Amino acid sequence: MTSAAIVVYPFELHLGPLTLTGFGVAMLLAFLMAQFVAQVELVRRGHDGEILADVLVGAVVGGLLGAKIYYAILYRDPHALLHTAGFVFWGGLVGGILASAAVIRWRHQPFSRISDVSAAGLAAAYAIGRTGCWAVGDDYGRPWDSRWAVMFPNGYPPSTVQNLVEQFGVKTLAGRPPLEVIAVHPTQLYEVAMGLAIFWILWKLRDHRHAEGWLFGLYCVMAGLERFIVEFFRAKDDRFMGPLTLAQSIALCFAVGGLVWMQMRRDVGEGKPGIYARSRA
Repeated sequence: MTSAAIVVYPFELHLGPLTLTGFGVAMLLAFLMAQFVAQVELVRRGHDGEILADVLVGAVVGGLLGAKIYYAILYRDPHALLHTAGFVFWGGLVGGILASAAVIRWRHQPFSRISDVSAAGLAAAYAIGRTGCWAVGDDYGRPWDSRWAVMFPNGYPPSTVQNLVEQFGVKTLAGRPPLEVIAVHPTQLYEVAMGLAIFWILWKLRDHRHAEGWLFGLYCVMAGLERFIVEFFRAKDDRFMGPLTLAQSIALCFAVGGLVWMQMRRDVGEGKPGIYARSRA
């Protein structure tokens, strides 16, 4: 095993027959945080926040299903649907948005309103969720020779030579002992930091003077850019467009879509109300 400043083992909490993983705890807190932030903001703007409980249920079901389905498709492994590990961010985000949109439509509420108040909460939830990836040793980065590098000997999967070569295409490690644990970039923590930065920006701009929905467009832009950047450090082998990974290609599309949505929701007008209820306008 190579030397490194930090060695991380999976976090597990045993409560009798029940075992809670760090990822499970983080996901629970992430969804609750997203609902709390969105509900506080919706009420502050003068609207009824009761709908957010239903939206949360849709986001949980759609997010988890989307993340698992995307993972199974990406790795061509239908059996992954039955595993506790293996979730992909973009699948979860898209699945959560689609399911939430369906709930919002069912409740006869405007998607632009709910998405606008949810933007900051999504960023906060993302930062919390990535602490779960750190806690179980998932979604780590490429090999890194630094005192700040991290080894995941029991990660999902362990950061061994064999896994990095066979699963992530790090061919430079070929020839080294297969079970040697390699120090890698702690990309989960990079994502936590960028997620918190996005949350701070969105929270500062929550009183924007644009039409409802504009803030969600800004979230899409920043989330896409965040994912595009972190992919340069991730251990990945899914090049899709030249040097870009599949996730980076999706991230660019997501960011462009956010820019278009921001432009569409830039000005308040007919059918595009401002963010406050009329009683507070």
